[in-house]
Amino acid sequence: MFSYLFLSSSSILFWCSFCLLLLFTTTTNALVKLPENTTIPAVIVFGDSIVDAGNNDDMITEARCDYPPYGIDFDGGVPTGRFSNGKVPTDILAEELGLKPSIPAYRDPNLKPEDLLTGVTFASGGAGYVPLTTQIAGGIPLSQQLKYFEEYIEKLNGIVGEERTKFILKNSWFVVICGSNDIANDFFGLPSVRLQYTVDSFTALMADNARSFAMSLYGYGARRILMFGAPPIGCVPSQRTVAGGPARDCVARYNDASKLFNAKLSANIDVLSRTLLDSTLIYIDIYSPLLDIILNPRQYGFKVNNLGCCGTGLIEVTALCNNYTSAVCTIRSDYVFWDSFHPTETSYRIIVAKLLDRYLNSII
Repeated sequence: MFSYLFLSSSSILFWCSFCLLLLFTTTTNALVKLPENTTIPAVIVFGDSIVDAGNNDDMITEARCDYPPYGIDFDGGVPTGRFSNGKVPTDILAEELGLKPSIPAYRDPNLKPEDLLTGVTFASGGAGYVPLTTQIAGGIPLSQQLKYFEEYIEKLNGIVGEERTKFILKNSWFVVICGSNDIANDFFGLPSVRLQYTVDSFTALMADNARSFAMSLYGYGARRILMFGAPPIGCVPSQRTVAGGPARDCVARYNDASKLFNAKLSANIDVLSRTLLDSTLIYIDIYSPLLDIILNPRQYGFKVNNLGCCGTGLIEVTALCNNYTSAVCTIRSDYVFWDSFHPTETSYRIIVAKLLDRYLNSII
């Protein structure tokens, strides 16, 4: 009779790791068809509230949303700390790739070891490429997100061993979405910053810090790195209300800042991709697909493009979007935006589909 008593310690470690891999294999069906022999073991995420799944939930900060009506359309209608009515873009990406239904927050106290194998998000509401941006909001800076990532690597090593960990890091998609807070809350929000920087020098600082962050990920073993640009921040409802005049038009100077940053980020990533060997570093344009939805809402099935679904839709975000003072629209899919700053899950699904169609072949 076969008995584990006759196995060496190295054999026991191998079989334990093998069983863990079998146990943790996801059963989510992939919607994206990948080429044969192409493996995407995980989606690993950094950035701001667009892809935060609850990392700020236990922090004293206004940049948190672990209360209703946030999450009203998420699994079970439970607020998780996602800044949306439902899933955020990287949840949808993981679903499309067949990894799992959603990407959990790394700081979620209920996080299971098996969750680490297919990806987590380190993103934090309020984060920015410029350190002051995160200080303003009280979120988790990108530097600390990297420290959490170091912990993550050690945990992976403990679960599956060093070789499998290297494989996961090499083949996973690393998604970085940041920059909106730098432009809206830091540069345009603080007159003192505009005394110190021009829009050109500030966006150059953002783009240089983004390049440094991508280089740090490469240094940890990441080889598929997707650097997202800034959205048309001047067209989100809150910025229209604050700076769009009586008609609440899109704010051209805010959008121009986004485009300036995007051009510099794209150039930095292009140079970096030719410098770092054996890597896929790609700039992802999120500005164009979101702007197209905002300018042509009915083409995508939306009825409201300049107000959030929560409350009046003019200014409500985070604490101002709550069950006590803010009514919620009945049909969320009619709205491009959930609150005054963040899109609805419906918008995110359209954007993710567009981005996969445009960039998938370049990434794999």
